[in-house]
Amino acid sequence: METRRKADARRPTLPEKPETTIRVQTYGSPCGELLLGSFGESLCLCDWRNERHRGFVDRRVQRLLRARFIEAPSPLLDEAARQLDEYFAGYRRTFDIPLSFAGTEFQKTVWRTLLAIPFGATVSYGELARRIGQPKAVRAVANANGANPLSIFVPCHRVIGSDRSLTGYGGGLAAKRWLLELESEPLLPFRDTFVK
Repeated sequence: METRRKADARRPTLPEKPETTIRVQTYGSPCGELLLGSFGESLCLCDWRNERHRGFVDRRVQRLLRARFIEAPSPLLDEAARQLDEYFAGYRRTFDIPLSFAGTEFQKTVWRTLLAIPFGATVSYGELARRIGQPKAVRAVANANGANPLSIFVPCHRVIGSDRSLTGYGGGLAAKRWLLELESEPLLPFRDTFVK
């Protein structure tokens, strides 16, 4: 028996099986249905159900993460839904949930830069291109913005036209307007408790 234990201790341990599933569930927001997806311990998807490129986004996320969708709950999805509830109720300005980016290196750079746009602020596509150090890449930045699979958590709705007009948005312009109006409300409940 002792010899068997020693032999087992010398055996190399195999790496854990890589994650092969993305758990998904629907979230009903006040401005449209979202599809939430968790991959391991991070959120990899928060995208509009009525997204024009829904199938393309889903296939890209699954391909890059080498995983498939299954409709199943997860603690991370519950936490994402809770934080969205707080955001839509006006009690949350930022999110603190781990994110997993499924995209090219350029797209990831743009998405990380989106995270730095503060609640209630907007920037133009040109400004976003300047912030990543590629001022001539406005069209590429706009395409990367449109490919963002983590709407709201990665606030692509805060990017507008250089003339301050609302431009394309995966959830539709009505949803984009709704989100920007939510963030521009001067007296959200949480603000009253901190400003004296």
